[in-house]
Amino acid sequence: MTPPLLAVDGVHAGYQSGVDILRGLSLDVALGGLTLVIGPNGAGKSTLLKTAFGFLRPHRGRIRFAGEEIAARAPHAVKRLGISYVPQEINTFPLLTVEENLRMGGWVFRRDRTRLQARIAAIYDIFPALAERRREPAGNLSGGQGRMLAVARELIAEPKLLLVDEPTAGLAPALVDQVYALLQTAREAIGATILLVDQNIEAALGQADFVYLLNLGTVKAAGPAGDFPPDRVRALIRECLLG
Repeated sequence: MTPPLLAVDGVHAGYQSGVDILRGLSLDVALGGLTLVIGPNGAGKSTLLKTAFGFLRPHRGRIRFAGEEIAARAPHAVKRLGISYVPQEINTFPLLTVEENLRMGGWVFRRDRTRLQARIAAIYDIFPALAERRREPAGNLSGGQGRMLAVARELIAEPKLLLVDEPTAGLAPALVDQVYALLQTAREAIGATILLVDQNIEAALGQADFVYLLNLGTVKAAGPAGDFPPDRVRALIRECLLG
């Protein structure tokens, strides 16, 4: 059996000492797949991603990436191992050009200009819309293009694992399909494994291979995406909300 790329084992974590949002959470992310995390507000979904990326240090438990313990590492060290993080907000630099934003994403090999230029060229091949606007300020991009740039900037470093937090939040319904197509393009173009947190549950389920439903910092249900038809998901969420 192939070991998971990311293994979260009995993790307790939160934003204050003694106050845990994650309460013994355990989950695995299979290599090459898209693992979806859903659940009601306050379930710990975004906290999971921030803990995996090193923004939060677990109070207890283990996090292993490709078999290597990473729970005590800072975000820059986690990124060097091959994990990238796309936050909920579009965190591009609006006054910098599209290409300058992409260069910021390649800081891990900034001393290798040939490699950096090759990676930027590869990104332009994957996302021609960014190539067309490479010299424009990122602040001029539409919401969908801004999200594209945010994801593309993380792909510059050729991550093995992409942590993606609420990529469709605040976007018009017409852009939602574009965002999911963008994530699938990332999988196909560089072979990235994706751990996705999304509140747009029904649409996100159509993208997933495996699903975890969280409630109060623990796993309430887990299984292949096919085990989570809309009626079951609604019932599970209702149980979470009603206690």
